[in-house]
Amino acid sequence: MARLPYDFDEEEWMERCDMFQRPGESSALRRATARNPRNLPCPDCGAENVLTPADVAAGYCCDGCADRKERGY
Repeated sequence: MARLPYDFDEEEWMERCDMFQRPGESSALRRATARNPRNLPCPDCGAENVLTPADVAAGYCCDGCADRKERGY
C-alpha cells in the first residue's frame, strides 16, 4: 500500500497531536488549557464539564456519546 505524502515535518506532527486530549486514542476531543477549559456540557447527554469551547465549535459530543453513536448502542 502506498503511503500518502504529508506536507509537514515530524515536529509539526507532534504539535498537531498535542492539541488532542488523548493523542493516538479514539477520542477527538481537544486538550483542555487555560484558554480552552473543559467547562461545557455534552449536547447529547447533558454531562457537565466534559467539552471545551473548541469541542463545541467543532460540533462534538462527549466520548461516551460518540462511542455509542459510532458503535450503534
